[in-house]
Amino acid sequence: MKRFWFKTLWWVLAVSGLGVGMLIGVKQVEAYQDPSIFATVIYTEEINVRGGPSTIYYPIIGRLSPGAVVPALGVSPGREWVQITYPPTGATGWVYAIYVSISGGELLVVEAPATSTPPVTATIDATLAAAFNFEPTPSRLPTFTPPPPLDIPHFTEGPAPAKGGVLGYFAVVLFILGALGLIASVILRK
Repeated sequence: MKRFWFKTLWWVLAVSGLGVGMLIGVKQVEAYQDPSIFATVIYTEEINVRGGPSTIYYPIIGRLSPGAVVPALGVSPGREWVQITYPPTGATGWVYAIYVSISGGELLVVEAPATSTPPVTATIDATLAAAFNFEPTPSRLPTFTPPPPLDIPHFTEGPAPAKGGVLGYFAVVLFILGALGLIASVILRK
C-alpha cells in the first residue's frame, strides 16, 4: 500500500511541477527581469522602436531620441535586438542592439512575439497567367491543296565558244615545261 501512495504522490508532484513550468513561460520571465537594467540610445540620430526584432516583419511603434534612457527587458536569441519598455505608451518594443548601450546588469534572452499574417498574399498576376493559358482555335481537318503549276525553263542553244585559243596553248606549254623539268631532275639524281 505504501508503494501505491508513493507512486501517486510522485505523479502528483511531477504533474504539478510541469504545470508550474508551463505557467512560467517566456513572457513570465520578462516580469522577473531586473528593473535596474537600462538601455541608453548612443546613436546620433533618432532610432525606431519596433513591435518585434525585425525590420521586415514588425512595424515601427515609436522613436527614441539620442541619449534617451529606457528600461531594458531582454535580448533576442541572436543578441541583435534589445527589448525595452517604450516610455510614452508603456508598450513593449524592440530596438537594434548596436544603437543602444546596456547598463545595470545582464539581460535575459527573450523570444520574439508572433508575427501577424501579411496583409497581402503573393499571387500570380492574372494578365501574365492569361498569356500562357491559350486554347487553339478550332478548325477543320486539313484538306489537300494542289501545288501551283510547275514552270519548266526552256534554254536555247547559243553560239559555241571557240575551241583551244590562247589558254589551250598556255596549258600545252606548261605541260611541256613540267615534263622537261621532271626528266632533268631524274637524270641529275643519278
